[in-house]
Amino acid sequence: RTFGRAASTLATRVFSSLQCALRLTVGMSRRYFAQSIVPPAAPRCNRALPEPPAMTNTRKFTIYDLADLAGVSASTVSAVLNGNWQQRRIADSTAARVQQLAATHKYSVNRQASGLRKSRSGLIGMIIPMHDNRFFSGMSQVFEKLSRERHWYPIVVSTLRDPALELETVNTLISYRIEYLVVAGATDPDSISSVCRSHDVAHVNVDLPGTKAASVISDNYWGAQQLANALIDRSKPCASRKRNKPYFVGGIATDHATRRRMEGFADVVKERCGRVNPEQIDPCGYEANLAEAAVRALYKRLGGLPRALFINSTIALEGVVRLLKTLPSTELEQCAFGCYDWDPFAS
Repeated sequence: RTFGRAASTLATRVFSSLQCALRLTVGMSRRYFAQSIVPPAAPRCNRALPEPPAMTNTRKFTIYDLADLAGVSASTVSAVLNGNWQQRRIADSTAARVQQLAATHKYSVNRQASGLRKSRSGLIGMIIPMHDNRFFSGMSQVFEKLSRERHWYPIVVSTLRDPALELETVNTLISYRIEYLVVAGATDPDSISSVCRSHDVAHVNVDLPGTKAASVISDNYWGAQQLANALIDRSKPCASRKRNKPYFVGGIATDHATRRRMEGFADVVKERCGRVNPEQIDPCGYEANLAEAAVRALYKRLGGLPRALFINSTIALEGVVRLLKTLPSTELEQCAFGCYDWDPFAS
């Protein structure tokens, strides 16, 4: 029992000593660990740290903000920015103030959102075969001018006489919610009409007619007769039987305009010269290089230029002139040539 008490007392003292030693060890370890992870003092630098960037207000400037600044209603701002403020009898000074504030704050009307609200976009489209043709470029310029005068926003796209591209372009324009479409010189106007009708888009054909929409065209037959008669009147008879005839070059036989021009040309030649041979009419295409190649081949086949040359379109004229400028002036004087479509160079 005495041994047991002594052992118990000794055990108590040992555990007390161990606890004391453990606390001391843990304390020393914590101090050592804390010292070991303290980073070295940074070197002093007299350079000032840059200021953090200021927070910017990313909220978009709205028509209501513009109206508050101008001291007018939002509908007045809308009328000014949409260009119909004069119809609303809004004062010029008020319109000028709104326009100046809109420019200062870089505010512009969201046409797409406006179109969705009003079910109107204010967009009017036009497709043309190409931009580098005087006839179509002049037409598109007048179209844009008249559209803006009526507060419409014109979109003009060339389709390169490609039927697939014509349909793709029309579908794209409709996806932008155009309200009207002018179809000028399209190769397949009826297919375009089918697309426009399915989306209730009002449209009209110009230059080449269709059967499913109103068409505005010139009298190609009458015009071709006038040009053919003028060429024959101005031409000089040739000793060569093959060259002593008028010839037609350019255009596409399947389109309405070329077909009617060929008919007008042929009827005049029959009346004035007796008959028309198939080789006298060559609808080789509108491209300048095709027309140049056709007249070059004709020149080689005839042994010179014909008595008269009917050139169908100003695009074909460019190619023909490339060949004509390489010939002696004496040969040019023996040929009367004219172009269907007005061009200042030819005139």
